[in-house]
Amino acid sequence: MFRHVPNLLTTGRLFLAAVFFALLGCYQYANPGSPALLNVAFIIYLIALVTDFLDGYLARLWKVEGAFGRVVDPFVDKVLVIGSFIFFAGKNFIIPAPEIGPTGKYVVYTITGVVPWMVVVILARELLVTSFRGLGEGAGQNFGAAFSGKVKMVIQSVTILVILVYVNYFAPHQGSGYEPYVRAFRVFCVWATVIVTVLSGLAYVRRAVAVYLKHGQQPAATVSE
Repeated sequence: MFRHVPNLLTTGRLFLAAVFFALLGCYQYANPGSPALLNVAFIIYLIALVTDFLDGYLARLWKVEGAFGRVVDPFVDKVLVIGSFIFFAGKNFIIPAPEIGPTGKYVVYTITGVVPWMVVVILARELLVTSFRGLGEGAGQNFGAAFSGKVKMVIQSVTILVILVYVNYFAPHQGSGYEPYVRAFRVFCVWATVIVTVLSGLAYVRRAVAVYLKHGQQPAATVSE
């Protein structure tokens, strides 16, 4: 019976991701954006983070680690993180009243601080690491989880939660109270996410090159992101 619990938690997290994205999608149709939607989204994401810890912990505790969890668990993590940043860079969170820029054209920006090129960087890193993983499985290579990858996931998740709190409680009152300080912290988290994502990707590249130099074959690494 225990064998299936971690896999059920992983599958449940995929369902939570669907609910989370549905809430973010509905947010754009509320006028103004309903705080309740983002409050529920915040709770859903927290639950998803807890299940992410539990499924791996229980699988190791009960010694029921298998191919399903090894493949699906990082897949669900990528869906949650990349999907969140795609939404944050999209029309759901565009400032409704753009300002006129120096050129006389409208300046449109997102209230989350996330822009499309950042999503491209995050997606490119994940595709690169996944490619190493696939090559590694084919060549019989195995790399353990890199510490930088774990740090990357933690920072990305914290940033997502910070953005939800900022948009829901501070963005409607820009320039007043603690809003400038919270906005500065949001900006710090977003840029920290981008920087750590790039650095963790480079760490996997170095490990793949090390395997290539050691074994004299194409870079390949099975990684746990």
